[in-house]
Amino acid sequence: AKAGEEVKSPMVGTAYLRPSPEAQVFVQVGDKVKKGQTLLIVEAMKTMNPIQSPRDGVVAEVVVGDAQPVEFGEPLVLLEA
Repeated sequence: AKAGEEVKSPMVGTAYLRPSPEAQVFVQVGDKVKKGQTLLIVEAMKTMNPIQSPRDGVVAEVVVGDAQPVEFGEPLVLLEA
């Protein structure tokens, strides 16, 4: 397992790695992110909820796949320590 901070899903829903099917992904492994930057979206009950980075960091791993169902508390993205 990699060391770092897990960004977890705050809800049950479907994770989307891009804002629309033809768009680029929000983040990729190795990207530097700023606190508050959108990492992905979790759709719950037809509402798109942006999941934001809790701090500045580097994306170590994107744990979920695009359009993958996620559970509450499930790791979505790993930020390097």
